[in-house]
Amino acid sequence: MNDRLSLAPDAARQLATTTKTTPQMRGITPRYLLRALPWVDVDSGVYRVNRRRTFILGDDRISSYNESGAHHIVPEDLREVPYLREADEALLAELAGSFTEVTFEPGQVLAQEGDAADRLWVLVVGRAEKRVTGRYGEDALLEVIGDGQFFCLDSWTRQAPLPFRVKALTAGVALTVERSALAALADRDANLRTALEGHIAGDGPVPGAEVPVDLAAGHVGEPDLPGTYVEYEDTPREYHMSLAQTVLRVHTRVSDLYNEPMDQTRVQAGLTIQALRERQESAILNHPEFGLFHNVAPGQRVQTRTGAPTPDDMDELLSRVWKQPGYFLAHPKAIAAFGRECTRRGVPPVIDTRFGSPLLTWRGVPLLPSDKVRFTGAGGTGVTEILLMRTGEAEQGVIGLRPSGVPDEVEPGLSMRNMGTDRKAITSYLLTAYFTTAVLVEDAVAVLRNVEVGTFHDYS
Repeated sequence: MNDRLSLAPDAARQLATTTKTTPQMRGITPRYLLRALPWVDVDSGVYRVNRRRTFILGDDRISSYNESGAHHIVPEDLREVPYLREADEALLAELAGSFTEVTFEPGQVLAQEGDAADRLWVLVVGRAEKRVTGRYGEDALLEVIGDGQFFCLDSWTRQAPLPFRVKALTAGVALTVERSALAALADRDANLRTALEGHIAGDGPVPGAEVPVDLAAGHVGEPDLPGTYVEYEDTPREYHMSLAQTVLRVHTRVSDLYNEPMDQTRVQAGLTIQALRERQESAILNHPEFGLFHNVAPGQRVQTRTGAPTPDDMDELLSRVWKQPGYFLAHPKAIAAFGRECTRRGVPPVIDTRFGSPLLTWRGVPLLPSDKVRFTGAGGTGVTEILLMRTGEAEQGVIGLRPSGVPDEVEPGLSMRNMGTDRKAITSYLLTAYFTTAVLVEDAVAVLRNVEVGTFHDYS
């Protein structure tokens, strides 16, 4: 028996209009990097960065590989040593074969200040700190070094006492080679001997330094003024447009019959464009050629001292990009780890609103979160990096590049081209996002490496 006195809601809903959302997409992020970069429109598809001439500098790393459980030096990477830059492959292979493996524990002293530098050390895994006795006898930290870095090349080359001591911060593995191995090769190879003697005599330029401009200042009387000119790089770097691209397919039956209240093609294109932009941000950070993490100069790389990102580590980054620093860029877990270290020290970061969102800042510089920043290991205990950059063409910083105009452009640098309808009544659209990024001067970016995110503190 039906006791209902009015129309049931289930039946009423059959006559109602449903309010619908556009399709939602979990993979959409704020993409702060794309919003923070100043974008320069490029007419020709090629952007050339002319620089003042700089003496050649490598990446300050000597790579190694693991074979049958043993670590070995990559011979070609020994060209990081200035006087080995022109050495032949056989000589490099022989020197690489002279390295022996050493393991170390946290707190172990690897080298003492003032001792003879009879071995060149290459860190394979682990971190160590260089310390020196200061002018008034105080203990001072010079630098934290990590995977692939080496010490002390100059003392080892000159057979001079070490100017600092090295203490392991973590357990790790190193490869070492005796000075006698280099001497034996120099005795047999005249070119190496000449290059080695020139390096010891100080005849070569300082790697990474710009060719000097001769000037006079503060003179009195009428001295002869120096003549000079500014050297340019012979082969300046050129950036060519990269792209993210896909083909979107929409059946004409769908676009004809189911196009209200939302345009099916427009909705499909919108979600695809979001995915293209996400890929664009990832490439700007991680592409092996133009990605920002792959374009950090050797002197702009900083190692964390304790693993967790501390205010001291961030200050060290700021000391490398001290000319108008613009933004830190970090994985959200790294920002959380930094926040914990600030809380432990009682120096909570200031919150500032940028791009319509509240963001942590350090020394007034915003920390932009991005899940595209490299992250290795398990989520709670992984290792990542933090980037600091200066932005802008006038500031000689980091800039984004895109074409000034492309056919069928729907957004700056992004086109959607109708490719026609095939015999299955499917219409195809070619979506292409053109872009790249350029670092105008080396000191525009710096990176904090080996950032561990798994450190928590008990505040009870």
